[in-house]
Amino acid sequence: MIYKFRIISDEVSNFKLEISIDADDTFLSLRNAILDAVGYTKDQMDSFIICDEDWQKEKEVTLTDMGSDSDEDIWIMEDTRLSDLIEDEGQRLMFVFDYLTNRAFFMEMKELIPSKKLADPLCSRKEGRPPKQIIDMDEFDNKINKAANAENSYEDLDENFYGSDDFNIDEFDEEGFDDLKLE
Repeated sequence: MIYKFRIISDEVSNFKLEISIDADDTFLSLRNAILDAVGYTKDQMDSFIICDEDWQKEKEVTLTDMGSDSDEDIWIMEDTRLSDLIEDEGQRLMFVFDYLTNRAFFMEMKELIPSKKLADPLCSRKEGRPPKQIIDMDEFDNKINKAANAENSYEDLDENFYGSDDFNIDEFDEEGFDDLKLE
């Protein structure tokens, strides 16, 4: 079975990515496919957040065991198959690629293709430029401070500020993504 994910950013309005991956692949394979597609290094901590339909956290799949003391199950990317936690079209996830500022890609499983296999993950569409992998903390702090001191904080923020209001969840439903021809 193949899962086709659509990935967007709330920082860059014209960025879109589509990745197809076998359901029996691990979250680590999906992570590496995303990082390769956007040109990010693999030396940063990141995680997947499995969300409900309102983008509320249900489960977290981490790169390494974070040593949680809670009673929650621990899901590690290398050991967790996509099919263990994702079953339905429309499943929403976030891929947190910058822990310090909690920056993430928004993901949705757009299509489930039964009776097909895919040896390696495939980036079938890439549009626009992804946001920077790591944001300069001084720049980030300055923008936050400037926003906090402004009467109307949104007027002083430029389009590159994290969390811009250009994010549109309807981008998941836009036409124009090429269909994969799989055999």
